Amino acid sequence: MEHTTNKTRRRLLATAGGAVAWAGLGAPALADSTEPKSQSNPGPVSDAKPLPEYAKWKDADSLIVHSANTIETRRTAFGSSGITPLDRLFIRNNVAPPSSDIVKDPDAWQVKIEGVKNPRTFTVAELKNLGMESVAMVLQCSGNGRAYFPHDPSGTQWTVGAAGCVVFTGVPVKEVLKATGGMVDGMKYMTGTGGEEIPAGLDPNSIMVERSVPLEAIEDALLAWEINGVPLPLAHGGPLRMIIPGYTGVNNVKYIKRLAFTEEQSPANIQQNSYRMSPIGVKGSPEHESVWEMPPKSWINIPSDPEHPVKAGKVAISGVAMGGMSEPEKIEVSINGGKDWQEAEFIGPDLGKYAWRSFVLVADLKPGEYELASRVTNDDGQTQPENRVENNRGYINNSWRDHMVKVKVV
Repeated sequence: MEHTTNKTRRRLLATAGGAVAWAGLGAPALADSTEPKSQSNPGPVSDAKPLPEYAKWKDADSLIVHSANTIETRRTAFGSSGITPLDRLFIRNNVAPPSSDIVKDPDAWQVKIEGVKNPRTFTVAELKNLGMESVAMVLQCSGNGRAYFPHDPSGTQWTVGAAGCVVFTGVPVKEVLKATGGMVDGMKYMTGTGGEEIPAGLDPNSIMVERSVPLEAIEDALLAWEINGVPLPLAHGGPLRMIIPGYTGVNNVKYIKRLAFTEEQSPANIQQNSYRMSPIGVKGSPEHESVWEMPPKSWINIPSDPEHPVKAGKVAISGVAMGGMSEPEKIEVSINGGKDWQEAEFIGPDLGKYAWRSFVLVADLKPGEYELASRVTNDDGQTQPENRVENNRGYINNSWRDHMVKVKVV
């Protein structure tokens, strides 16, 4: 896999979850490495697959419920403002959420800081006095686009809706380091441990959500308590979440209870074996590249339904484009399956290199069938590729051809 080199990055300023899930059953959600292939529920949210209690406040008409822990935004529900409404934002939990009690007094939540010269525990209230910044960023599940892999990888069959663009607010990790005397020598990773409940009798390493990322990620990392201007809800990792702009969702650890600077990557299964770019048919292991940074990616949202013909004439073709680790610089659209490309226009505010941009191309379409595709080029000169990077679990799909839509014009 072509992997973007980490570099110093500019900072952009700017419930009862532990209850028995409707799907089955009282067991905890399985980590991504062992979760079976899901069956998508393309129809409306129903009695058979309702929104779980911790997400009842979500807009059901804008969502696809795959399971109690995997809920997708519909392709036509992102809007065009650049920021995804919170009630439409996807949900992905590797383990069932903790009790909603943890968000009743969010300022009381505690996080341990280790691997520093003066290790200590902070409450969220104390973190709020260390500093504050906001970052607009794409939050995207590592498996977004998995449904397009032809070998039917196990896991939730996401199409495009396991992603959104949101604004997180919190304290920069760099400020936390200053307040604890700095990192001890020899550390190579930043490791976050989630606060999910581990059932008695299970090896914590087999199920806990603990992820390690390279130290370069500290530059723009936050410990966040707010999303889109409101306190972080349980569904999105409240009361406190580790935020690493540009990295896939799993690295943004929810309900973080421990932030450590470590010599080695976490021994947890979700780090050692899950979220690894292993070849098809090969189980992930530490020898395979870890899923960390996101590459450039775009897709068209409207029009996108082959069952609903479009009226001939001027048609506004719109979607979203992200640059991954640098700003989206150019967006192109094809109406003939990638044979020819036209430059489209970014619309709305530029919210920084980690955010996506909405785009539009107004085309005069005659009656017929069209294959609509988009491709983005980022500020580092990387262009979204035609083909996916094949891998066993269906991670990091940014193929423009896979995300192409067919529409009929009448």
